[in-house]
Amino acid sequence: MAGLSAWFWNERFWLPHNVTWADLENPAPGVEYPKAGHLFTALPLALGIFVVRILFERFIAGPCARSLHIHQGAGRRAQPNAVLEKVFTSITKNPDSRHLDGLSKQLDWEVRKVQRWFRHRRNQDKPSTHTKFCESMWRFTFYLCIFTYGFQFLWQSPWMWDTRHCWYGYPYQDFLIMFIHHLATVSLISFSYVNNMARVGSLVLCVHDASDFLLEAAKMTNYAKYQRLCDFLFIVFSVAFFITRLVIYPIWVLNSTMFESWAIVGPYPSWWLFNVLLLVLQVLHIIWSYLIARIAIKAILRGKVGNDVRSDIESSSEDESASPTQGFKTSPHPCKGENGTNGHCASAKARAQNHNSW
Repeated sequence: MAGLSAWFWNERFWLPHNVTWADLENPAPGVEYPKAGHLFTALPLALGIFVVRILFERFIAGPCARSLHIHQGAGRRAQPNAVLEKVFTSITKNPDSRHLDGLSKQLDWEVRKVQRWFRHRRNQDKPSTHTKFCESMWRFTFYLCIFTYGFQFLWQSPWMWDTRHCWYGYPYQDFLIMFIHHLATVSLISFSYVNNMARVGSLVLCVHDASDFLLEAAKMTNYAKYQRLCDFLFIVFSVAFFITRLVIYPIWVLNSTMFESWAIVGPYPSWWLFNVLLLVLQVLHIIWSYLIARIAIKAILRGKVGNDVRSDIESSSEDESASPTQGFKTSPHPCKGENGTNGHCASAKARAQNHNSW
């Protein structure tokens, strides 16, 4: 175990030449450097944020939803049936014509009645519009606060205006204010924290937080059925996403991590890994931008953003209009009243990443 630990924390991988872990463990009085153990603080902090979220959705987001006439709504529940429940949980949630015919004969029900039961049962597992509005309002508030805090801090930081300051004196940089900001992320930010790339990590956070709250604002207006405002916010989100991810990120962040750091600090093994991960992230930015652009163009051509893939209610017509010989098919056209920026953006980003990592 000791050998494995020594291999993982090899100084020649994590740190530049002529720098050791001992140099960072004994700083001058009044100065403190990041330590990997500090990341464990994220666990109780995450629990605290979870509690705040529950309280926020209950006492702030909930009343806001009701004031916009977005009510909880119990919805119609499927009547208890052991046979259909077993099929639903262990075989299929969307039975085809063969299953429908067999269940119809077994239960002595009409095929449409079996279809209706499965539709009601699927709706039980879907979040209501009220729930989705509260979730989006929490994320909007959290993202906006985090972005505002980070931008306010960076505005006073020299590396906001000259990214070469990310590398002057590296890795002997202070971290006290950036510590809290870094706890909001995982993966690359955890990596940057271990080898004290706190300054450039703050730039990455700023770029990625700049458009997230706009997406959540678009979702909220969609759930409140302010369609024009929803479309406008989605277009604004798309433009902000393109500018921050396809222009600012490569010109501002990648230029600093790949070229300025090379000139000031020089490359070392973890430097290569860090930049490879950042380049992979840029590839994902391009994929996300393509998917979002497709959605935005369709929204402009149609006059509104399309169907929400997490729609809280399936229309009865789409189930009951399908004949038994055709099987169970979902209508290719959006049902009235089931539009949603959330579905498109969530599906676009979910195809390419785990959300919120960044």
